[in-house]
Amino acid sequence: MSVEDAQRQEGKDSESIANQKELLLAYAAKKGWQVTGIYVDEDYSGLREDRPGFQELIAHGREGRFSVILCKTQSRFTRNLVTAERYLYELFPLWGIRFVSVVDGVDTARRENKRASQINSLINEWYCEELSDNIRAVLRRKREMGQYLGNYAPYGYEKSLADHHVLVPCPRRARVVAGIFRLYLLGFSCTGVAEVLNGCGILSPAMALAQEGKDCGRKAKGIWTASTICKILKNPVYLGNMVQGKTEKISYKQKKSRPCSKEQWTVVKDTHVPLVSEEMFGAVQKKMAKNRKA
Repeated sequence: MSVEDAQRQEGKDSESIANQKELLLAYAAKKGWQVTGIYVDEDYSGLREDRPGFQELIAHGREGRFSVILCKTQSRFTRNLVTAERYLYELFPLWGIRFVSVVDGVDTARRENKRASQINSLINEWYCEELSDNIRAVLRRKREMGQYLGNYAPYGYEKSLADHHVLVPCPRRARVVAGIFRLYLLGFSCTGVAEVLNGCGILSPAMALAQEGKDCGRKAKGIWTASTICKILKNPVYLGNMVQGKTEKISYKQKKSRPCSKEQWTVVKDTHVPLVSEEMFGAVQKKMAKNRKA
């Protein structure tokens, strides 16, 4: 049983799972099958194999804990054509497992049913591809409108309470950003600026997020570093400009991303209040370029 991210509606997830469970238990009872386990995934795409419930199901199937897998539809098991073929017609027969889906009538015990299963797999994959294309188009349009799409606002900003796609200055951290630019122009290196901030006890961007109870990732540093300072100094967001679309998903089937060329970036100017002037930002870029050549 599963409920996918793309289909979520507030308050509907548990209801959908409950309905699937009721349907499948009734079907199993009608067939006289003993239920040995119920495997559930919520908020996961049917294309993914790293779903916890899916992984547990496969592990138990390999161990021979059951002889039938029952789903509402084949797409509840997987929407991936290759995954469906591998399990339904290669591994499950090897493990002595029969796969049955109630609504779309897939039953691997019936040889004539294989073609219908393959058609279902193809349709499921088309659905995922079309859904991915639609989501990409919506996100691209939002970027072109200058709407901020990041999980967290860049350091020095916060998301507007009225519209989370709009950035507004965070007064205390905005002053820190302006100070970073001034210190660099006064002759401090990125390492030197980081040392000043750490010496003053100013929380790094990662620690500031952690203090607010937000997940800043495993790679996040607890102190200011030269790389963090350099990223801030080069970020045009502090000019009031929105630059997004720097990476793209390699495929709708996986989470991996790749960098886009600068020509592919979406740049929208004057979307929010700047924290530094164009003169100061330009002077910093010239100095950084000069230092790189030295």
